[in-house]
Amino acid sequence: MQLIATLDRVPEKYFKHITGSSSIYEIRVEVGSDIFRVFSFFDKGQIIILVNGFQKKTQKTPKSEIELAEKLKKQYFDEKGK
Repeated sequence: MQLIATLDRVPEKYFKHITGSSSIYEIRVEVGSDIFRVFSFFDKGQIIILVNGFQKKTQKTPKSEIELAEKLKKQYFDEKGK
């Protein structure tokens, strides 16, 4: 997380756009030998909103996790607009 907060260009290994999503990004977090993913999106350019995380155990990102991130993003902007 500190990399994303402090670097101008974060290596794609740690922060990348999820292909086929509406601007959902995946943050990769290593804790010991475990690897976790946290989905996020931008609000007003510089603010990163973290929405859902999970432990990734396969090469392919579960579609249900991407769908949940999309749903939470929509909910965030709907609530913000009220």
